[in-house]
Amino acid sequence: MEEARCVPMTDNNSNNKAPEFIPIDSNCHDDRSNPIHHPPRKKTDNRASTFNLNSDHANLIGKHGGCPWRELRSKYDRGVIGLHQEIEDFHKYISPTSEEREVRNVVVLKMKKLIKELWPAAKLQVFGSFRTGLYLPTSDIDLVVIGKWNVQSQERLPLRTLEQAIYQHNLAEPGSVKVLDKASVPIVKFTDRLSEIRVDVSFNMSNGVKSAELIKKFKQRYPVLYSLVLVLKQFLLQRDLNEVFTGGISSYSLILMTISFLQLHPRQTALTPGANLGILLIEFLELYGKKFNYMKTAIRVSEGGSYISKEEVQKNMKDGYRPSLLCIEDPLNITNDIGRSSHGALYVKQAFEYAYIVLTQAVNPLNTLLYDPNKVSILGRIIRVTDSVIEYRQWVKQEFPFSKNPELMLNGSGSSDGENEEEPDTSPDSSAPGSDSDSSSSRGDSGINGISNANNAPWLNNSYYHRAGRGGMPTNNKHRRFVDNGTQGAQNGRGGMHQRPGRGGGNGHGGRGRTFSSRKRRKSRETEPINL
Repeated sequence: MEEARCVPMTDNNSNNKAPEFIPIDSNCHDDRSNPIHHPPRKKTDNRASTFNLNSDHANLIGKHGGCPWRELRSKYDRGVIGLHQEIEDFHKYISPTSEEREVRNVVVLKMKKLIKELWPAAKLQVFGSFRTGLYLPTSDIDLVVIGKWNVQSQERLPLRTLEQAIYQHNLAEPGSVKVLDKASVPIVKFTDRLSEIRVDVSFNMSNGVKSAELIKKFKQRYPVLYSLVLVLKQFLLQRDLNEVFTGGISSYSLILMTISFLQLHPRQTALTPGANLGILLIEFLELYGKKFNYMKTAIRVSEGGSYISKEEVQKNMKDGYRPSLLCIEDPLNITNDIGRSSHGALYVKQAFEYAYIVLTQAVNPLNTLLYDPNKVSILGRIIRVTDSVIEYRQWVKQEFPFSKNPELMLNGSGSSDGENEEEPDTSPDSSAPGSDSDSSSSRGDSGINGISNANNAPWLNNSYYHRAGRGGMPTNNKHRRFVDNGTQGAQNGRGGMHQRPGRGGGNGHGGRGRTFSSRKRRKSRETEPINL
């Protein structure tokens, strides 16, 4: 397929140029400041971030071009039909592979085993994007420990106990464990040492599991929800607007906004499986980027969905609370405002408005001669997949070859007490009715300690991971060692992608060092399991 090129976008009805857009290839540079695309600060551990893309194009998407989904189709139609086709291809590309699904199951399995050792009466449940299936390759795993701790009475949660156990069992990358005990929802955050997947663990927050089950029901009701959410999550993720503490909105807020958009859509035919996803995406961006009144209006998805005044929402809220700028009534608790901490919601509104302007000009029939979708990606004007994400997925596929070892596939991840618990919705496209998995705990405790095949999997052993870094993945690097300063990392190590300190920075790019040092040093760091 011919390489996409950069074509400036202008308004045919005026002499003013359209707002700045992301260039398509490295031959198009634009050094102008771009305050709309990103919040003032940048999250440094987001490998999907396209922050400062215009001036750092070669390091972010220079190798793969940023639009890998276009390889799935040889020809695209013009206008909104072409945008619809690109969204379909993006959905197919970004959906998790069997290796990505199963490596997450292994992480959950290890945590369930740890929780059972620490608190035999407690059980670990999955919620969030991994349970609903609406997750991207770099999304984290949300877990909740249900036990005999009274959160309402301010009983001290065992956050530090879990932190110590994670370190002693050598589950996390050194320095990645963080205890947020002062947050409204206290959690323990860490990055899995083997798979590099981020994990958030909370305690007794049962509403998270209920919310995930609610979203799964909406996925069955609205077949187009899955594709729209994946595109919108990628759009916010690469701009560091996907989390509240980085100046954006939560994934749950975004999903509820999308559900409300579909509930109140005037064309019911737009909700069918064959609906044009390009039109729906543009209409969503128009609604929340230009038309929605954030100052006076709140979103309600319960009872069929509606828009309500913030004064009405405030009547049900606790004393002293006021509706936030982005006010979304919690469908499971009307006294709770889902968007109450989204102080940077205006950044999201500005980003949506920018994307609406760019896409409407790209699909405008008057501009069909200017914008050839087979040379210039329409969807690629607002979202890109960085080289770091693409190579991370390649690394996962190579290092966790579940598809090549079916006998080592994870057979279950049941709960610790054998009670009924629904399994995370991890099918490639689980939006169709009847696609939800059976209860994982119906398989009994074999999902934790009794899986004969999964327990023999080499990736469950820490010693299996003394190979070279991700990135280039040379064929002869399986037993290459890392040194602590990262200067002798594997070829094209992950840290080198952004010309900043990172793991295994090869090809002249300095790395921050890798946890996989020499065998002797690694052995000296290992500790005996704690006695519980």
